[in-house]
Amino acid sequence: MGTAERHEAPTAGDAAHLTVRRSPEALDHDIPARRGGPGPAARATAEEQAYYRPLWIEEPARRRRMPDPVRTAAVRAVLIIAVTLIQAMVAFLCTLAGSWLAFPMVLSSVASTVAATWAALDVWVTRQVWNQRNGVVSVPSSTARALRRERRKARRQARAAERAQARIRRRGGAGQLSHP
Repeated sequence: MGTAERHEAPTAGDAAHLTVRRSPEALDHDIPARRGGPGPAARATAEEQAYYRPLWIEEPARRRRMPDPVRTAAVRAVLIIAVTLIQAMVAFLCTLAGSWLAFPMVLSSVASTVAATWAALDVWVTRQVWNQRNGVVSVPSSTARALRRERRKARRQARAAERAQARIRRRGGAGQLSHP
């Protein structure tokens, strides 16, 4: 029973019942108890905390979220594949039942299979294109990150040179060593 304690309470007659008391520090097996002694505010809310137990504990994601275009293509592919599987099952059942609907369903299942294959390839191609355009930035020594850093540095230098030229033009050429 974990941190719970059992106490038998004597009752009238032969029957005895069990009561369970939990300490407010250990509300659940999965939730660690707080470190250190309870302060004055914690003592005041100890009864309130005894009834509060979170529904879930947030954990950091193990993998990064997929980029939006790739996620969109993946959702589209899953829906198309699901429809294809349903059509194939209906075509199979109509064939077993000898229904007139069997032939049109088989034709539409073949077309849906082509569409599902295309959708699965679309996910793969979209992912490759996204990686190629944006680079794999999850690795600290990523070449895409270094290229972006160099481009930013070149843009900063170009802007600084442009500001310097504008400053010289505003002064009317004052400060030049020779006059052309």
